[in-house]
Amino acid sequence: MNALTPFDLDAATQLPAPDGVSNLSRRRFLGVAAGALVLGVALPTGKAMAQAEGAGAIAPKPGTRVPAFLEIRPDGTVKLLSPFIEGGQGINTALAQIVGEELDVTPERFVVECAPPGPDYALVNGLRLTGGSFSTRSSYAAMRRLGATAREMLIRAAAAKLKVQDGELATEDGKVVHAASSRSIGYGELAGEALLLQPKEDVALRDPKTFRYIRQPVARLDVRDKSTGRAIYAIDQKVEGMLYAAVQHAAAFGTEPKALLNEADVKAMPGVHSVHLLPGAIAVTADTWWRACKAVEALKADWSTPAAQGVDTVSAGFSSEAMLAALKASADPGLPSETEGDADAAFAKAAKVIEADYDAPYLAHAQLEPPSSIARMNADGTLDLWVPNQMPELFQMIAGQTAGLTPDKVKIHSPLLGGFFGRHFMYGPANPFPQAILLAKATGRPVKVLWSREEEFLNDAIRPLSFSRFRAALDGAGNPTAIDVRTVGEGPIGRWFGAIFKAPVDSSAVEGIVEKPYAIPNRKMAFAKLPHPVTIAFWRSVGHSMNDFFYESFLDEIAAAGNNDPYALRLALLKDKPRHLTLLKTVAELSGGWTRGPYEVDGVKRARGVALASPFGSETATIAEASIEDGAARVHRLWIAIDPGSIVNPAIVKAQVESAAALGLSSALFEQVVYKDGVRQQKNYDSYKILARDHMPEVHVAIVESGAPMGGIGEPGLPGVPPAVANALAALTGERIRSLPIAKAKLSGV
Repeated sequence: MNALTPFDLDAATQLPAPDGVSNLSRRRFLGVAAGALVLGVALPTGKAMAQAEGAGAIAPKPGTRVPAFLEIRPDGTVKLLSPFIEGGQGINTALAQIVGEELDVTPERFVVECAPPGPDYALVNGLRLTGGSFSTRSSYAAMRRLGATAREMLIRAAAAKLKVQDGELATEDGKVVHAASSRSIGYGELAGEALLLQPKEDVALRDPKTFRYIRQPVARLDVRDKSTGRAIYAIDQKVEGMLYAAVQHAAAFGTEPKALLNEADVKAMPGVHSVHLLPGAIAVTADTWWRACKAVEALKADWSTPAAQGVDTVSAGFSSEAMLAALKASADPGLPSETEGDADAAFAKAAKVIEADYDAPYLAHAQLEPPSSIARMNADGTLDLWVPNQMPELFQMIAGQTAGLTPDKVKIHSPLLGGFFGRHFMYGPANPFPQAILLAKATGRPVKVLWSREEEFLNDAIRPLSFSRFRAALDGAGNPTAIDVRTVGEGPIGRWFGAIFKAPVDSSAVEGIVEKPYAIPNRKMAFAKLPHPVTIAFWRSVGHSMNDFFYESFLDEIAAAGNNDPYALRLALLKDKPRHLTLLKTVAELSGGWTRGPYEVDGVKRARGVALASPFGSETATIAEASIEDGAARVHRLWIAIDPGSIVNPAIVKAQVESAAALGLSSALFEQVVYKDGVRQQKNYDSYKILARDHMPEVHVAIVESGAPMGGIGEPGLPGVPPAVANALAALTGERIRSLPIAKAKLSGV
């Protein structure tokens, strides 16, 4: 038996703030790009490559080193090193469209790979991350400049070679053309000469009116590989001589294995190489994963007693029910998260006051690809790590500390992600890659750790259980004059990025409740922090995923209390917000015209609900049509209008909205993680119900380009779905669902 000890994971996962970032808000943090992007037309080699891959290297201004991003090959193909991770959101295709538009190369000729760790790719205030629906909008201008800079350098190289003036030359899909002499030179022939030129800082960009690739439904670059099984995910990867490892964690977080009780018996099982104690887990290595899995299932350990309740330490008596009760019972008035007008005065003279409590459960990511990682300790004292991640530099730093190496000795390989959803950040010690590193060091062999489905469900970092208490004041005409909301709980930004964002109110806990567009003159929003004793995480659309359900459902309650149609009330409250008003009218037109119902379709009563959301720089309006069948909710159609300001690929936008709608509906109808006696009750898809194929409704998407700054795409389609569905069900039953998932409620037809 080998007992393996890690570094201080808790300290390492509190990401340090780069210079000048400590006082940034999350919105500003995600909206400021650091440095100008400059072309590189070849890949670094030797010492230069080692420096580029080491976060410990001397860090120049991001994007200023040559070579860095772009390799133009002799055969005319173009290799682009992307600062972002491809996980199904289509970022590789979008970047190829953007760069190809200015470079004058068709997107299908691009090969896009994830860039290694290094300062060149830290495009956002010295950091690099893939998340927050931010990749395309954060890099759009930089990638256009990259393509235009490359094209201009290639033209200058061609002018010297052809002995003509730059102005006599044009480009045409990967070649420079001199029309007067009918001569042309391919980009691949010019790359070497172009590399020697000094890039210009003020290259001209293409007029958007002449775009050929941007704003077009260009086919995904990865669609063939994914549809034919050629795409390689972390779960598919192998390295020569590797062992397979399976792990078993304690059922309750915060407990440790003290001793193995049947080590000799397990070591004697077929194919077993060794058994190990890990932080919070036991492990077996073997010649196949199946043998390792069966062996670790047979391995018995003496576990420590669960520690006293605290952050990331779950006591034996902890339960979801008790946590929700604690959130509801909190007497903390909280800190102001939004204040406008005089809400107290408005309530004092209100003709009517309504109030309601809303809550949403813990949620798992429930991704189809279980977590895995491969670690290989090399003879030269370096470490190769194949690990699904959303922040390569952070994983490089933590891997180095785990292995006892400086970051520049760690080479991170970032594979395609089999699902994103905020799962692939570093959420404390329960993670396959530190386990793989410790096992590789102990065995002297490369080790691939793959979690079983049950281990993933039991150890996934989860969306926080959430609670908000609402009050609204109405005047004599039934119009809202004030709204008061107190949110109690904790968000993932405060938990994991506390060293950067020192604001007293965690934006990820209140987004979707604050800064709503409605013209309610008096607003009083507060946030009271109450930490969760479980490991909380980012989840697709983060705080919006539950808070827009809370707010938009309560807005329908306000409409009912004032005898107003909910769609008409929204129109009135948005009369001075043309962008939102246009979107609301667009979704109504998309649905064939607003009608709330109930109305009959094939003898079954249906109704519609409406909701707005403003996530990640985009705006959405959603209408859901639902019925009740055998006491359960059935959603037939979803209509979603999205305004992301401007777009790159409408096909990807539509696909992302559809997938977000599916996940939003799944969370609204079925999903929940329940704790009882300190243990999660959901261990696989049989007990963690998700949206089945026969529950998927028709989804109709309209894209509205308002010309506002470019917003996100991957997450905005989700938050409007739960409230639109709940509002439709309220129209059917006259009863309000205030606690998710909807499957808990007893619904009756009308």
